[in-house]
Amino acid sequence: MTLNEIKLLHAFNSWADNRIFEGVAQLTPEQYVRDMKSSHGSIHGTLTHLVGAEKMWLSRWVAKPDATLLSANDVASLKGLKEIWERVGYDTAKFLSTMNDKKLQETFTYTTTKGQQYTYVYWQAIQHVADHSTYHRGQIITLMRQLDVTPPSTGLSLFYRETNKAG
Repeated sequence: MTLNEIKLLHAFNSWADNRIFEGVAQLTPEQYVRDMKSSHGSIHGTLTHLVGAEKMWLSRWVAKPDATLLSANDVASLKGLKEIWERVGYDTAKFLSTMNDKKLQETFTYTTTKGQQYTYVYWQAIQHVADHSTYHRGQIITLMRQLDVTPPSTGLSLFYRETNKAG
């Protein structure tokens, strides 16, 4: 992948996350924290996991790994979570501005919170983050439907149409 493709992928991921935040804002506080028996319990838990993972990966890329993954108990409100997410998005864009096509092909090594060590190619890890977030956005959309709330559309083709970045 090229740096331009990675930047476009980051822009898509940020756009889609933002649409989720806007959609979730229409929920009542009770709906937002209701245990829906999904992989991260509530919509709040799932969205916190999504943001926490994006934050964790960024910390690995800049070689300042977080010791813990953000949890639902760490953030009391949707507003607080969105503030964290906005900071992570800004810092990710800043990190990407330091990259180039050659650097994207290089590897980095990190140690997980469980002490396991892994090595990734930068572009593959960045692509993984977008894929991971897409997976959890899909879960949130399903949970919103279970609450009889119309979820936002977060598809890549809509992103291209709305941002006129197709082709």
